[in-house]
Amino acid sequence: MVPRDALPSPVTRPPARLTGAVTRRPATAVRRLKGPKLLAEASRRQETVVIELAAVFAVAGAASNAVGTAFQRKAASASSHGGLRLLAELVRRPFWVIGMCGVVCAALFQSLALVNGPLALVQPLFILELPFALLVAAPLMHKRLPRSGWWGVGGCVAGLAVLLIAAAPHGATDHAPLTRWLPALCLGLGAMAAAVLLARRSHSPARRAALLAAASATGNALTAALLKSASGTFADHGFTAFLRSWQTYGFALTGAVAVILLENALQAGPLAAAQPALTIGDAVVSLTLGMTLFDERVRTGWWLLPEACGALLIVVGVVVLSQAVQHITVAPVTAGQRHPAT
Repeated sequence: MVPRDALPSPVTRPPARLTGAVTRRPATAVRRLKGPKLLAEASRRQETVVIELAAVFAVAGAASNAVGTAFQRKAASASSHGGLRLLAELVRRPFWVIGMCGVVCAALFQSLALVNGPLALVQPLFILELPFALLVAAPLMHKRLPRSGWWGVGGCVAGLAVLLIAAAPHGATDHAPLTRWLPALCLGLGAMAAAVLLARRSHSPARRAALLAAASATGNALTAALLKSASGTFADHGFTAFLRSWQTYGFALTGAVAVILLENALQAGPLAAAQPALTIGDAVVSLTLGMTLFDERVRTGWWLLPEACGALLIVVGVVVLSQAVQHITVAPVTAGQRHPAT
């Protein structure tokens, strides 16, 4: 027999802490630790996808509205009637029918964009309607966009990209309490009434056009806010709740008033005076309503610098494009005479 002392001693594994090995935690503990982080990351990704989808719908809405406007102007420019006779004639024109289809598609795209994204993102993207309209109207009217118009298009697109990337609007909801709606509606409608009164007392055509366009812009922003709330009601509770919502009838009323004010603005003075107030006013008021009604947020701090640069580029681009419109659009023929577009 081999003595017990001669047998080799059993090899013992050193403790894990001496070899540098890391002990594993139970799977349940890992899930408890990683669960909230994974959920937060998934929520952020989902919000990013939804906002990107809203941006796509908004751009599609701006393009559709631009196509509708351009084709309607083309159809009206060849008519010599006015009032109801003009409408009866336009209904039979293919260009006008295409234009109306564009307007309807724009309304649908805007509703989808507002349901999925912040008001502060969707409405500023509709600034693209102006460059889109010029790019479509130029070949329709058999005219060439002037070089300054291309600079205006570039300024609008670049400024809008810089502004929205820097601001990064987020945190939208579809509904707001009545305690927020009442002050917003009172201030918005009051501003519209004040602009109309000032326009009636003004003797300058350009100033009248700018004031009426500013009133129309405020109406457009209120319409978009009410439409966002009504669309959210439809998405959450169905068509019956949509019909029972006061916001549904509110956006129909404010939208009609905004259209009437816009028509008066275009008749009161040159488009070069009305378009900047209309385009910039809509974006500014929509941003304010989004933050006050729907708890939307934008980045502040040093981000304000690129945001200001983007806003300045947009203003310059809109002003340049508004002047370029004079070389492209053609006014309808009325009373046997052709007047320059204003």
